[in-house]
Amino acid sequence: MSGNINFNGWLNDDGSENYKCRAWVNFNGTGVVAIRASGNVSSITDGGAARYRINLSSAMPDENYVVAGSVNPNGSSGSYMGSGVTTVLGANTASQVQIELRDYTNNYTDTDTVMVAIFR
Repeated sequence: MSGNINFNGWLNDDGSENYKCRAWVNFNGTGVVAIRASGNVSSITDGGAARYRINLSSAMPDENYVVAGSVNPNGSSGSYMGSGVTTVLGANTASQVQIELRDYTNNYTDTDTVMVAIFR
């Protein structure tokens, strides 16, 4: 046994697939974007006001994954995260995820703590 685990083949006892978090990141989304901690994330690209591309170290099998996230709204109320296509970055791919942050009035809003998890 090599000690390596094939992530694409994890099964439950009943033979059904066991889905796991395949990538996650906690990063500073204001000023110079910087990763605080991550798993399977190689870098973050700043796409302008509240728009980011998360670049994955190891690609997903395809683009059919789920992105979940949350933010610390800089002490103000109502910030939230939406994932998907933006006019700046384009569509999600197997190797990168686009996210954008908007406040409760739907304006793009940079935030000092952005947390994202990717499941497939």
